[in-house]
Amino acid sequence: MKGNTKQLISLFLNIVIVILTFVGIYLTFFVRTKDGYFLTKGISNFKYFTVLSNVFCGAVALIYLIELTTRRADKSKATDKSKGIGKSKATDKYLCVIRILKVMAVTAVGLTFVQIIAFLGPLYGYAKMYKGANLYFHLIIPILAMADYIVTDLGDIPFRDTICGIVPTLLYGVIYYINIIINGIGEWPNGNDWYGFMNWGMPGAIAIMAGSLFVSFLIGCILRKLNSICATRQLP
Repeated sequence: MKGNTKQLISLFLNIVIVILTFVGIYLTFFVRTKDGYFLTKGISNFKYFTVLSNVFCGAVALIYLIELTTRRADKSKATDKSKGIGKSKATDKYLCVIRILKVMAVTAVGLTFVQIIAFLGPLYGYAKMYKGANLYFHLIIPILAMADYIVTDLGDIPFRDTICGIVPTLLYGVIYYINIIINGIGEWPNGNDWYGFMNWGMPGAIAIMAGSLFVSFLIGCILRKLNSICATRQLP
């Protein structure tokens, strides 16, 4: 795709992501949806990986929008329009930071998307998993974020950036299990094991964590490859 076309597509996708993130936050914090799973009301929603990852994704999209619109408004700084971002040291640093933030955000929401499709959807029912704010956080925003990552011109994405994509999952998992070790499991749904990982014991919980990290890494690798393929395609 041509650089300008890709920028416009990315601009549109990120605007929608930011808007839907605010919609999802409103529904999550102020509206209690009936017959939905993992749906509570208020600040307690920040315990869920889905909410945290989507809010993080929305924040990254907003940062990228500010950077992208600023860059487009000051075309004199874009010394290499075919790359979409100029080759000055300042813009190179911005590109590196945004690239890492984007891979972390898209991998996190991508993991949520895969978990719902492959595990929680069949377990609880897709209709319940896509109710209320979950429609945005479990489905729409992850799809938009992955599409944006594929078309966004981020230059050559180093393999180490893909590894950075597992950081949100790793941090969440470490904090989740440390909280259980310190405060105990408690009683569901008000306990500390709100995902029920400890139902399979600590070995099972560790296996779930390891599997989540592997899936996160795999998502990052697949999206990196798709981004590379998209970068070589030209619009007619």
